[in-house]
Amino acid sequence: MDFDVIVLGAGIIGVSCAVQLQDRCLRVALVDRRAPGEETSFGNAGLIESSSVVPYGFPRDLGTLLRYAKNRSTDLYWDYRALPHFASWLARFWWESSAERLMAAARDMLPLIRQSMAEHDRLIQRAHLGHLARDSGWMDAFRTPREFSRQAQFAHSLARTHGLRVAVLDAAALSAREPGIADGFCGALHWQDPKSIVNPGELTKGYARLFEANGGALLTGNATTLDAHADAWIVQTTSGRISARQAVVALGPWSDTVYGPLGYRIPLRAKRGYHMHYSPTRPMLQMPYVDAEQGYVVAPMEGRLRLTTGVEIARREAWPTGIQLERAERAARPTFGLGHRMDASPWLGLRPCTPDMRPVIGPAPRHRGLWFAFGHNHHGLTLGPVTGRLLAEMMTGMPTFSDATPFRPERFCH
Repeated sequence: MDFDVIVLGAGIIGVSCAVQLQDRCLRVALVDRRAPGEETSFGNAGLIESSSVVPYGFPRDLGTLLRYAKNRSTDLYWDYRALPHFASWLARFWWESSAERLMAAARDMLPLIRQSMAEHDRLIQRAHLGHLARDSGWMDAFRTPREFSRQAQFAHSLARTHGLRVAVLDAAALSAREPGIADGFCGALHWQDPKSIVNPGELTKGYARLFEANGGALLTGNATTLDAHADAWIVQTTSGRISARQAVVALGPWSDTVYGPLGYRIPLRAKRGYHMHYSPTRPMLQMPYVDAEQGYVVAPMEGRLRLTTGVEIARREAWPTGIQLERAERAARPTFGLGHRMDASPWLGLRPCTPDMRPVIGPAPRHRGLWFAFGHNHHGLTLGPVTGRLLAEMMTGMPTFSDATPFRPERFCH
């Protein structure tokens, strides 16, 4: 065998898996068609979200559903041509988002969320990437007093239950805390535990450099060439065919291009999203801001402001629309002082999502030596290193730091 493990996909999940496997003395090849951190891991809002212990569920209140049905909101846009493709997935997502099942998902995800910061901190220190991380947390900002009051009560309850730090700021306190925003918010919740990353793509590349520096092989290749031969998994790369006893599918929203031909019918869908960078016309923000009622994020990124949108429901291969970005830009420009656009065109990314809001982590049920690590919904950056640790412990037969049962692939493979 050329390697012990081939990891397919060099986003934050795949790179983290490669590093964690390498740390357990395995010979690892990391294979992707592009350089590390240039797909989904490049374009997110940069949050290592240790406070998001409740997953993003499907709205259940009638008012929100009616608003979404009109298809004019900032936080969600849907292409009617994609609805047949998403219909069964959305139905399962809605069913999984009941209060009882949503709390069950939160309990299952909590061990990973709690450990996420520690795993990132270790890699950030080893890879000398401290200049990319900020300890200031993030702001959840509100435009209407009623929603602000409701969410503040929920935040206090969540903080007490899980030992999180949150501060409630009224409009005056928010203005004093952050001179970079104008009037428009009546208050905000300052979640103080999370970190933010000022260049998420560079963080992933930095972890990949650590992997290479320790002897890992970073190769260019086509993951869809993965093939089983005797007791080996073989992949074609630009350096030739490579083989290993074990392979990991960590291709994010493209994971189905490998597991699908192998006969697995895992309900993975890609929620699309956009970002654009702007020059600031006011003092630079000190941390990322979520406009909770409009559904976008504005985050400081190395001297620029990155506006990231909510969810677009459209086919993975559909042409970019930019509709959501235009809507979010209209709301964000006066509040955050967005200057001119700094990118030639909007960036379009894909968030790999499962309907039960849990990632798929574990061995493929019907193929020896094949492992899955994908479907992290909106928290791929947060869960990269901790996913790598959990998977590496499973693959090497070590005791796992947490129960991996909720993430098993066979929950979808009947």
